[in-house]
Amino acid sequence: MAGSRETSFIQIQWTCASIEEAKKICFPLVEQRKVACVSIFPQIESIYVWEGKVVASTEVKVFLKTTKERFAQIQSYILDHCSYRVPEILVFPILDGNPSYLQWMAEATTEQT
Repeated sequence: MAGSRETSFIQIQWTCASIEEAKKICFPLVEQRKVACVSIFPQIESIYVWEGKVVASTEVKVFLKTTKERFAQIQSYILDHCSYRVPEILVFPILDGNPSYLQWMAEATTEQT
């Protein structure tokens, strides 16, 4: 695609405690066609302030590719099932991309009837 054009697609960035937790939460989201694809980075190092102290921990970074319309459902599902009290859940618009991949994302997030 030459030039940028806004799409209805987003990428959600979420951080969790373990790869097991990431898979447990993400498999149903893919199976239910809420997300097209999930990429899991099994080990990142995070440094942050928590309860007044600087903390360093190993975490798992998850990227979920989906549509804007599904974000509220996905965020609610993550919040209901994750182990963190205050999980990082951020949204980034996908402004452009490989047309074939974007078409696949549209098909992968369309509910089967």
